[in-house]
This record gives sequence, structure tokens and C-alpha cells, in this order.
Amino acid sequence: MPADNKTARWIGYGLSGLFVLFMVFDSVIKLVPLDVVMETLQELGYPASSGLARGLGVLALICTALYAYPRTSLLGAVLMTGYLGGAIATHLRLGSPLFSHLLFGVYLGLFMWGGLYLRDERLRALFPLRR
Repeated sequence: MPADNKTARWIGYGLSGLFVLFMVFDSVIKLVPLDVVMETLQELGYPASSGLARGLGVLALICTALYAYPRTSLLGAVLMTGYLGGAIATHLRLGSPLFSHLLFGVYLGLFMWGGLYLRDERLRALFPLRR
């Protein structure tokens, strides 16, 4: 394996690791659920229900686990893209600030897909940046 492929793979592991750490934290605070989660749900127009918060936490944790496991990482990335799309749609509906709220799901998606792209040669072969 050329040195540049090893470097790309390690950068991919780093990006994926940061994404997984953030999503595990996000899932855990929803599973508890902390007061800030309940307040945020209400501000976003959803019922401040611990069941809803826990459901979102479980869903995010399942998608994150699928993404973290190499054999199912592509499935996890596709499912997590849908989850992040829901967050983006919620902020779009509310007219949230563009760069801090609305695009935050896009930033997470870039970390997720960028990390997977750099660490998985099969994905790079499927979508080459250059020929």
C-alpha cells in the first residue's frame, strides 16, 4: 500500500472517529434525556416527550454503531444521512440561522462521508475523484 493511501486511511479513521464520538455523545444525552434535550425539542416544535427523545437517541445510536462497524459502515452512512436530513429539514422549516444551525447536519455528513471515503478503498474506486 502506498504511503499516501495509508495517510488517507488514517485521516479517514480520524474523521470517522470524531463523527462517532460526537454522535455517541448526542445519543447518550437523548437517552438520559437531559433537560436541554427536552427544551430543544420544544423549541424545534416537537413535543417535549422523553419517549421521543429516547427514540431519537436509540435511532442515532443504531445508525452510529452500523457506521462504526466496518462491514456495515456503508449502510450506517446511508441511514445516518437520512437522520441528518431530518435535522436539516427541521431547521429549514423553522428558518434557523444558516451556518450555525441549518448546515450543521451537512458538516456532520461531510465528516461522516469524508471519513468513510478516505478509509474505504472500495468507495474510492466507486467514486473516483480523478482517473
